[in-house]
Amino acid sequence: MKFIFPLLFLLATSLHAQVHCTQADHELCEHYLKMLNKPELVEMPIGDLAVYVGKRFIGTPYEAKTLEKGNEEQLVIYLDGLDCTTFLENVVVFSRLVKRDSLTFEEFQNELRQLRYRDGEMESYASRLHYFTEWIHNNTQKGIVRDVTAEVGGIPYPKQINFMSTHRSAYAQLSNDGYYAEIQQVEAALNQQDRCYIPKDSLRIHEENIQGGDLIAITTSIDGLDVSHTGIAVWKNGRLHLMHASTGSNEVEISKLPLAEYLAGNRRQTGIIVSRLEELQD
Repeated sequence: MKFIFPLLFLLATSLHAQVHCTQADHELCEHYLKMLNKPELVEMPIGDLAVYVGKRFIGTPYEAKTLEKGNEEQLVIYLDGLDCTTFLENVVVFSRLVKRDSLTFEEFQNELRQLRYRDGEMESYASRLHYFTEWIHNNTQKGIVRDVTAEVGGIPYPKQINFMSTHRSAYAQLSNDGYYAEIQQVEAALNQQDRCYIPKDSLRIHEENIQGGDLIAITTSIDGLDVSHTGIAVWKNGRLHLMHASTGSNEVEISKLPLAEYLAGNRRQTGIIVSRLEELQD
């Protein structure tokens, strides 16, 4: 009998609100909401707050593909295991809820939907912000983040993006011709946009311009792909490190090596794109 209630909770949320969340994850979300309900946190700059929130997740297991649930797109709330993107998204959502003093489960759902989907509208698989450069661009339009890469030492990053459409068989949902066509349109739009990155061999001289709590997207040499990993900037012993859901340690951690040295050790990681959380307006 102990398994009946969590299952019913999952079915109820997914059927009526397009939300996929078990009772265990609902309770874990409520735990974080309660933990962060501290008046002093509201006064912190949002970048410092993001670092504080991110550290609450250290040790959480790494788990890939947690957003792929069923045939229909659902707002997946899963906090028991995180990949690099869901870690970053949850940090952003909780940080913004603290600043708004709106620490409720309903507001968590609303904020996550706003962040994860194009223009905040969850319509289908193709409406999710799959490419992180589109995630940055769309959330810049919403006033949530600002791409500061050019300001902190970046140079043009003229890469053609088409990984999803050229690897259609790797994405089950792209068997749907409509979704496939939408993703092709997304890629075409992204390829018309100017963007910058900081090459990894020049990061050491520019890292002082990056602030704790900045969102770090790691660019890649993989054909057609813009970003292969994400995390949160953290300063440690005078050097810039990365707080991230790591496939190396299989958990959320702060990188042992400074970010410049971390990137140097991976031949496919080419540099970083930096975005900064916007302070919420009264």
